[in-house]
Amino acid sequence: MIRLKGKKVLVYGMGISGQSACKLLHEKGACVSIYDDEKRFSNVYSFETEPLLKKYDLVVVSPGIKVIGNQIISHFIMSKTPIISELDLGYLFTKGKIIGITGTNGKTTVTSLVGEIFKKAGKQTFVCGNIGLPLSSVALKSSNTSNSIVEVSNFQLELSRYFKPNLACILNLAPDHLDRHGSYQEYKRVKEKILTGGKQKVVLNFDDEETKILKIDKKTTFFSKKLLNKGVFIKNNAIYYNNNKIISLNDITLFGQKNLENVLAAVAISVKFKIKPNVLREAIISFKAPPHRLEYLGQVNGADVFDDSKATNVSATLSAINSLGERGLVLLLGGQSKGETYDEIFNKNYDFENLICFGQAGGEIAECAEKYGYSSQIFPSMKSATYYAKVNACEGQKILLSPACASFDEFSSYSARGEVFKEIMFDNFEKIEMS
Repeated sequence: MIRLKGKKVLVYGMGISGQSACKLLHEKGACVSIYDDEKRFSNVYSFETEPLLKKYDLVVVSPGIKVIGNQIISHFIMSKTPIISELDLGYLFTKGKIIGITGTNGKTTVTSLVGEIFKKAGKQTFVCGNIGLPLSSVALKSSNTSNSIVEVSNFQLELSRYFKPNLACILNLAPDHLDRHGSYQEYKRVKEKILTGGKQKVVLNFDDEETKILKIDKKTTFFSKKLLNKGVFIKNNAIYYNNNKIISLNDITLFGQKNLENVLAAVAISVKFKIKPNVLREAIISFKAPPHRLEYLGQVNGADVFDDSKATNVSATLSAINSLGERGLVLLLGGQSKGETYDEIFNKNYDFENLICFGQAGGEIAECAEKYGYSSQIFPSMKSATYYAKVNACEGQKILLSPACASFDEFSSYSARGEVFKEIMFDNFEKIEMS
């Protein structure tokens, strides 16, 4: 824990994480100043229009602030001003056990499910982090008996210096956010910062080649869809932990192979805290996955419609395709590029029913598809692409929005994108211009 009373602290970035950091710092007696690149915040705390001209005892950086090439952060590094992330700040004041869950895909579902399991077990539980509620906002509410289940993004880990969860889980690793980190190697390096060694418990995915090799020591527990000698695995159509049967696969209501992997991860985390099989089973059966993650929406003209707007990278889209199967699949791809290539989607000889590309990256995706012999329709927006899929829907199709891209060319978030997709598909929208 650090002493903050009377210290001059700058909070850089005034999204929800920055605002939570300000409140925690104020409660601890710090003299708080704020700065945001948009320069539109100026109410409770002192807004700095020229932060480089002042000296601070500490700088707290929000996860939305890009680090590489940032002159402000470079200045504070050169001046040897201590810099920490909002995640660090929350960690330093959070009591009880902390479980950190990261990975390229599945973080929110696993974090939510683990939270439900812990609550079902009667434990004081906070579900926070990248899932929406910053760790710094729950820190002062925590107690020695509480459990903070923290979804951890690479943006939060990027400047992290102190975050050392009691249990760290890396679900999987695949290229993502290359536009921010510059390379896959740097992206992986940031993700792996969650592994601190020592007395830390570790949960890793045995089926993922990138995480399989990260085993720290005998404290590591693996989960797998294959049969293992120990850990959490599948045997006789059921999930087992070592020799203990946890739940039959027939009792799991979450859809798709990716969600099965998410359940395995949640079980592997929970058993490390001695949660009983009957509690695990009850929580898994009653759990509803967060929206926009391969969410079945219903039928349009006999076509099944799925919202996978959270698939903002190629790896997530591939998981969705493999879960639904290619037969009859109408795939909607596009949005804002994150610096990935799309070859992995098209080099597997999938027999799509139709390929619809849209948004800022639509042309790039269509060009990549053409290299592998695919033809596609290209639309300027997700709205026009969705309308086209709707008016051409027919029985036997599976219409899947799984963009493999960020949403920010057209929407404020993946969830906003998913909601508009749903509205167009099932509400009486007026005709949308498709050219």
